Amino acid sequence: METMGKVVMVGTKESFLIRSTMKKIAEEKVDISFITATVDEINSVYKETDAFILYFDSTHPISAKVLLFLKDKMLEDKKILLMIGEKLDIENAKGHIPEKLVTNAYERPLNQEKFTEDLHAYLHMASYEEKKKSILIVDDDPTYMGLVREWLKESYKVSMANSGMQAITFLGKTPVDLILLDFEMPVVDGPKVLEMLKSDSATNTIPVIFLTGKNDKESVSRVVALKPAGYLLKTISKEDLLQEMEKFFAKQMAKH
Repeated sequence: METMGKVVMVGTKESFLIRSTMKKIAEEKVDISFITATVDEINSVYKETDAFILYFDSTHPISAKVLLFLKDKMLEDKKILLMIGEKLDIENAKGHIPEKLVTNAYERPLNQEKFTEDLHAYLHMASYEEKKKSILIVDDDPTYMGLVREWLKESYKVSMANSGMQAITFLGKTPVDLILLDFEMPVVDGPKVLEMLKSDSATNTIPVIFLTGKNDKESVSRVVALKPAGYLLKTISKEDLLQEMEKFFAKQMAKH
């Protein structure tokens, strides 16, 4: 049976209420399991888990150590995080885990129908986000870079780097599907960054499209000579940029 995602219920003990909630969720084709609220247990399943549900029981509270560990993990790699409990328990937990990391919180008594419906929606959204292509924009102009990110963020997972070296460091930890690279940057310019990317086996297959502010024949010839995946003028409109991205990824899919 195909499931929507992997969900882990976290509590200090597997109570009747937890088992009842898990049963309801499992009936909706969600792969759900229970773990006790310890650092080792959470760490052992974190990577393959799509959503965590913290179930608070006032008589057996989840320790601050565990909450802080989960917060640190989610700052590195955010997941769906839901909370179930009494109002005070939820407020106390949010003292350790910032509100921005909490997808939603539900006070008891729990409306299981509503909770399961919401969980489905969050898993579906996460699945859609996961399938988005990732783009790294590299530009020393934060205003322009922010504008391009705004244009692209609805359709793609977008990251930013304001220098060539920052881009190299980022790519050492996070692979992307495409790099939009400013041709003219101080210290380490676009051509140098491209050279560094091509010399590293971890990055030499990532396609690079140059962003350039010059469209005279000599400037364009310099860009094309480096054999990037393409180049775009910085004067490009939002509509044309989105169209170019769509065409580029369609071609990439056709190759494979």
